[in-house]
Order: sequence, then C-alpha cells, then structure tokens
Amino acid sequence: MTTKSIYALLLTGLISSYSCQAQEQQVKSREELLKLANSLVYKDGEITLRGGLAKLEVPKGFRYLGPADANTVLSKMWGNPPNDQSLGLLLPADTSPLDRGCWAVIISYTEDGFVKDDDATKINYDDLLKKMQKQVRDASGERAKQGYDTVELVGWATPPHYDAATHKLYWAKELRFGQSSHDTLNYNIRILGRRGVLVLNAVASVSQLDEIEKLTPQILAMVNFNDGNRYADFNPKVDKVATYGIAALVAGGIAAKLGLFKLIWVFLLAAKKFVIIGAVAVSAWFKKLFSKNKRAEATAPPAPGPTVT
Repeated sequence: MTTKSIYALLLTGLISSYSCQAQEQQVKSREELLKLANSLVYKDGEITLRGGLAKLEVPKGFRYLGPADANTVLSKMWGNPPNDQSLGLLLPADTSPLDRGCWAVIISYTEDGFVKDDDATKINYDDLLKKMQKQVRDASGERAKQGYDTVELVGWATPPHYDAATHKLYWAKELRFGQSSHDTLNYNIRILGRRGVLVLNAVASVSQLDEIEKLTPQILAMVNFNDGNRYADFNPKVDKVATYGIAALVAGGIAAKLGLFKLIWVFLLAAKKFVIIGAVAVSAWFKKLFSKNKRAEATAPPAPGPTVT
C-alpha cells in the first residue's frame, strides 16, 4: 500500500490530534485570522460535487464553502496540513469558523470500489468497539513515545446505524485527548455509491451531540449521488468491488480489515500529518492567542470549537 493510500484512509475516519504549538506557528495574529475569515465565499442552494459525482442541496440554516475555501479554514485557520481531498465544508449559517462552539461537516470522497452491505445486519457493534478501542490504545502509546497527547476512544456517542434503503450509514465516537476534562465528538456519515463512498465528518464537542443528532436527518438528505453513480447503478461486470464491508468502514476503512492501524499511526508520527484537533485544545489555544492581544485590543472574538477529520 502506498503512503498516498494510507493518508487517504486516514481522511476517512482514523483519529489523531494536532499540537497547539504547531498551530501557533501557522497563525500569528488575530488580524490574519479575521482577514482569512472575511475572504471566504459562502454558497447555498444546489451544489455540484466533484464534476457531477454527487449533488449537495444546501438548505436555509446551512452554508457551504468550496474546496479552496474549505482548505483555507482547515489548514490556514484551524492549523491542519493542506488537504486536497476535501470536496467542501458545510457549516451552520449562523456561525463563523472563528466562533466559539462552531462545528462543521467536512465532505470528501474515497473511491475504493463498491462496498457490499451484506454484513450490515450481522455486526456486533459492542465487540467492534472493543477492538477499535484496543487499536486506538496501541496507537496512542506510539504517539506518547513521540511526545504527543494520548488519544482515547471513550465509546459510541451514537451507535452505528445503516439504512439499507438509502445506503447511508452514520455513527458518532466520543474521543478524549490527553488529560482534557472535556471530550470531543466525531460524528461520521457515509453514503455508499457505485464506485466509492461519500464521507461526511462532523467534529465538535460532546456537548453539541444533541444539536447535531437533531440535524442528522437533514444532513443525510442534503447529499446524494447523481444518476450513474448511485449504489443501484453498480455493474458487477465492469465495476470494482471494495475489499471491505460495513464493519471495516466503521472501524476505519480497509485499514481495519487488514490490521494496518499501527502501520498508519507510525507513518503519521513520522510524517507529522495530523488531521483532527481536539476541540478543547483549539479553544484553549485561541484563548491564549487572543489574550496576548488584550493590550492592543479591548475585546477578542470567541474561539472556534470544531475540528477536522
């Protein structure tokens, strides 16, 4: 497996964290953040994703940022490495990426083939969770050796649910970074298609679970594959079949199927590519940043809450 493939798998749901020190080097001033925020171009209505692969219907109450603006938010404002995998970012319309408690849905696509769903009704998600927790503990030990915060998979915030009629899957994980007293919510939505999976990841604080749960049916309805790319359009004579099913998709894609969690974490530690920031750590860092400017500014904007997956 190539390092590019490993990195792509990470973007579909594996967990890590980004250090506050690295963010501080990337974002140097409040003025720079505000300038970036003001440069963003928000859209609503019907959005075509990836050259006609799928369609996003952005209703009242939400706003969409295209791939370039999404990368500005994820990389330049929230301190993640540049991400050319994203198809865009979905945010509540009444929030800004700089707002305290803001959360966002990152949209991407992985083309590993047609994911068979015949194992969906046979999965014991309690057993799967225990295996995932062990994988995370093992990987977290490797992180600690490198001087990074540990990560704990606390449990399901929402157990996995698969709708066989729409071929849409969602679940939520509760994560704990380092010694933080507040946990992070990693809400996952997957939409199965003919040649791959649309990936929607919302990351926020656990206290926002109820809000996101209420909006999940609406978010699920927003995104659909176009004709020719739908799950029902699969042609076994010409289309590739993915080497993993629903259980491995929940556990972290093909990596879970092949037992590659440790390999991926070691690669990430060496490359220092981390794509999830602990929400509390981000808020604390912004608070620290803006407090430095109190002498020059009477007030400071609130800190953002969501992070990336």
